[in-house]
Amino acid sequence: MWIEWTIATRFLREGKAQSTLILVGIATGVAVIVFLTALITGLQGNIIERTLGTQAHIRVQPTEETNRILAPADGAVQLVLENKRAQRLRSINNWQQVRDVLDTLPQVTAVSPVISGPAFARRGEALESVALIGIDAPRYQRIIPIQDDVIAGVFRIGAGDTVIGRQLAADLGIRVGDKLRLDGGQGRETVLNVAGIFELGVRELDSRYVYLDMKQAQSLLDLPGAATVIDVTVADIFAAREVSARIARLTGLKSESWMETNAQLMNALRSQSLSTQMISLFVALSVALGIASVLSVSVVQRTREIGILRAMGTTRPQMLRVFLMQGAIFGLAGSLVGGLAGYGLVGAFNTFGPKLFYIPVSPWLLVAAAMVATVTGIVSAAIPARRASGLDPVEAIRHV
Repeated sequence: MWIEWTIATRFLREGKAQSTLILVGIATGVAVIVFLTALITGLQGNIIERTLGTQAHIRVQPTEETNRILAPADGAVQLVLENKRAQRLRSINNWQQVRDVLDTLPQVTAVSPVISGPAFARRGEALESVALIGIDAPRYQRIIPIQDDVIAGVFRIGAGDTVIGRQLAADLGIRVGDKLRLDGGQGRETVLNVAGIFELGVRELDSRYVYLDMKQAQSLLDLPGAATVIDVTVADIFAAREVSARIARLTGLKSESWMETNAQLMNALRSQSLSTQMISLFVALSVALGIASVLSVSVVQRTREIGILRAMGTTRPQMLRVFLMQGAIFGLAGSLVGGLAGYGLVGAFNTFGPKLFYIPVSPWLLVAAAMVATVTGIVSAAIPARRASGLDPVEAIRHV
């Protein structure tokens, strides 16, 4: 291989202008691929983090109630009501056992029972519709770390304390330490102390969520000892759909993953990934064509030299490897320079950019880019290499 390496590097040094131009082209293409891939990855990670920062990966709920059709009496005409049955607030049967079973699943990292339902929040003449969220605080904090989102007061529920959203506090004119009257309907009312105010960054949640202890919520919603939802998080968020299906089969309950409840988000993420792949494909194709064209010109320019080398004893496989090696050198050197340039662009974005989100930098991205560019260089050099190795020595020497 030493002979092939020597010949290949000599050819590259003799055509410095061509070699420099193709290296710049490869480096530019690889830099674009590295920066674009890192940018889209960071953007998708930021979107998913913001979305899942306010919801569980999987929600387990009671199955929907359906209309029951009784068998008609002999000779009677039966009218079937096709409208969907209205769903009432119900508890999950044996939710304690379901919770304990979910705790044992290998891919599940946190399980938290929740009782949620509608109510009214009153303060003076102000009245707002709210969603009561009764939680087991230690478990729920592993699902959604509400304590990290508290902007005033402290996260404390139970013993007459509650925590409400920032927008709800603004609508009712409430500050930490004020009293809040909650009305669950049919005379079920209670007055709680606002211990803290949180901000999740989602207006709908910040204007409606009221966090309570489970017993307080059960009393207001007239569901003693109940849990209407079991929230679950998993180690791999993109495996949530499969885990959700397994939970549904295991428990017989309705189980939905975040991928199902955020279908539009998943479509947007898939579209972003597809766009990135298409751009990378076309950039790689342009790089391959550039390498192939430069090496094809090199074969034409060095036809006599190739003929002399063949006449001196260089075999066809050796000449084939010379040009394949040139393609590999172009790909590897260009990818290294382009990868470093791409990392520089990522660093510049993180340092001087608009600070919208952070772009993570993975060293494996550079390794992957180098491997892809090197393979692309070898493949694109195949046609010029076959042409060079197939030249007849006599005709090549006589070439003008």
